[in-house]
This record gives sequence, C-alpha cells and structure tokens, in this order.
Amino acid sequence: MGAGGRMSAPPTRKNAEIDNLKRVPYSKPPFTLGQIKKAIPPHCFQRSVIHSFSYVFYDLTIAFLLYYIASNYIQPLSQPFSFLAWPVYWFVQGCVLTGVWVIAHECGHHAFSDYQWLDDTVGLILHSALLVPYFSWKYSHRRHHSNTGSIERDEVFVPKQKSAIGWYSKYLNNPPGRFLTLTIQLTLGWPLYLAFNVSGRHYEGFACHYHPYGPIFSDRERLQIFLPDAGVLAVVYGLYRLAVAKGLAWVVCYYGGPLVVVNGFLVLITYLQHTHPSLPHYDSSEWDWLRGALATVDRDYGILNKVFHNITDTHVAHHLFSTMPHYHAMEATKAIKPILGDYYQIDRTPVFKAMFREAKECIYIERDEGDRKGVFWYNNKL
Repeated sequence: MGAGGRMSAPPTRKNAEIDNLKRVPYSKPPFTLGQIKKAIPPHCFQRSVIHSFSYVFYDLTIAFLLYYIASNYIQPLSQPFSFLAWPVYWFVQGCVLTGVWVIAHECGHHAFSDYQWLDDTVGLILHSALLVPYFSWKYSHRRHHSNTGSIERDEVFVPKQKSAIGWYSKYLNNPPGRFLTLTIQLTLGWPLYLAFNVSGRHYEGFACHYHPYGPIFSDRERLQIFLPDAGVLAVVYGLYRLAVAKGLAWVVCYYGGPLVVVNGFLVLITYLQHTHPSLPHYDSSEWDWLRGALATVDRDYGILNKVFHNITDTHVAHHLFSTMPHYHAMEATKAIKPILGDYYQIDRTPVFKAMFREAKECIYIERDEGDRKGVFWYNNKL
C-alpha cells in the first residue's frame, strides 16, 4: 500500500513486451570479464565426470523407455489412432534427444569433464548418433563463440545488410511468407547449414562441414574432420541396414521423426538466442569480444528448459564462460545479473510467438542515424 492508500499498478503485458524490445546498451561495459567471473561461486566452474555422465544415462534411459513404449504400444495401434500417436512420440522423443545433443555440445566446449579425450569421445559418439559431424561442428562453433556479434566473422545466423537481402524478401514479408520461411528453416535449416553453410559466414570456395579441405577449417584441423565423417557414415550405414531388415517406414517412425524435431529445435534455439530487435551487431570498427558475447538473449521454453539442460535460459552466461557445466549455469546466471544490469537480456515471450515476431521484425540490419557507424540494428522496412 503506497501513499494515500493507493497500490502501485502491476506491469501490464504490453509494458513487459516494450521492455523486452528495449535496446541493450552498445557502449563498452563498465565492468570486465574478470569482475563478472568474481561474482560467480568458484564451484560453478568445476566439472564432474560422474555428474555429467548422470545426465547422459538419464537422457538415454528416457529415450529407450520411449522407444519401448512406441514399439509395444504405438506400433500395434490401428488407424487412425497410430496417426495421432506417432507425432506425439516424435515430439517427445525429439525433445529428449535434443537434450542428448546439448550434452554433446557441452563436450565440444570442454565442459563435460576435465579430460579433453573423454569429452571428445563422448561428443563424437552422441553427435554421430544424431548425424552431426562432431569435430567439424566443434571447430566452427568455437569460432562462433570467438566472434559472436561480428557481422564479418561470426559463423552462424549472420544477419544481412539491406543491400544484400534477396529480391524475394518483400514477397515473403507477410504471414504466409513468414510461415513458409520458418517451416523451411526449421525442417531443412540444420542439414543445409552443415552441408552448404546456409545462413553461415561467407567463405571463398565451397564451405561444407563434411569437407575436410574446405575453407571452414585450418590446416591443423583437417585430419580430424575425417573422423566425424566416418562416424556419420557408420550411422547412416546402420540406418540403411535397419531399413533393409525392418523397412524404411520403421526407420522413419522410430528415428527419422524424432531427428527432424531435434534439428528443428537446434535451429529454433540458436535463432532465438541471436535474433532479437534489442540486440546490436558490430563491424570491425566497434566489435570487441565482451560486447559480442553480451549480444545474446536468454529465452524461456517453460518445462523444456530442464529437458534442454537450460541451454535456452542461460545462454548469456554460456557465452561468457563456455567451459562451465550446464548444471551450474542457472546459479551462475543469477550471480551475474546484478553485474550485467541492462547488458543482460532475457525475453519470456512464448517461444512460438517470439519466433514469428522475430521473423517479422528482424529481416536485415542497418546503422541508425546518430548512432556509431559500426553499430547495426535489426529493421524490417523493405
């Protein structure tokens, strides 16, 4: 109760949305990375083999349990009940396997254990099972973390300037066009990125995560690219043998459907973490590592935050300290918020609403009049 007996009005949904879209500061922060790190309890940086493996075993147990339910209870269903049950299985299993993908992602950041060989072994096995070339992704993803927010050197979801967008963009800038664009992006975006570097940084020559001698990789990295290629080929061959033995429909129902969901979530999570009307991008005249790392946003996926091991709602902390295990990231995020202040961004807009909003608002980047020349913001006026 305030003065005069009046209560202050709670923030409205409209005000909350305005706050979500408020631009984050783009000047150099008044704090250093060292000061941020000091705010985090030291144990948050400790990696435990047992703790990390517990998540592997938990996720795989749930995945095998879902497979058991599908093979014993969904497979025998008659139509049309099976048509209703299979998509439910695909979605739930896809969510669980996205969690498995995230653990392999931890391995790529050396956040799984203190042993690099163990991290790479676990990451290679888990990512290969999901048709991801582990070392290829690891090296390009590491450069993404080294260059986040740079319009010249970032690796993924690099926004285009207005002069570079396609002629067809104005025809897709409507609800049906955005639905079509997002559908293609969520279903085909991940394999197209791996195979053809779609939405990735511009390279001279053919950029492909499966090509050891492509421009993505340095000379010292090339030999390791053959290993994940072999891993993916081994899984593809295993799927071929399963298709011969059990039929293509069996492989599609038990593996293909969930994999499409995994790939869709990978694209959606990454897209929404790095695409937001409030986030700046920088050219080489303004970019520095700390401001780039802060040009990301945490999102709220509800119960899926836990299923995805909080990669969704602790992304800012992850970009600041990528070797920190995911099971400490929530505690670390709470610790750094007071230090970051307005530089910390979280948007709790429902994910699918945010997806369509960002597709509408974030078409290209350009400089604002009066702002620094090297700072770019999203715009949608075609």
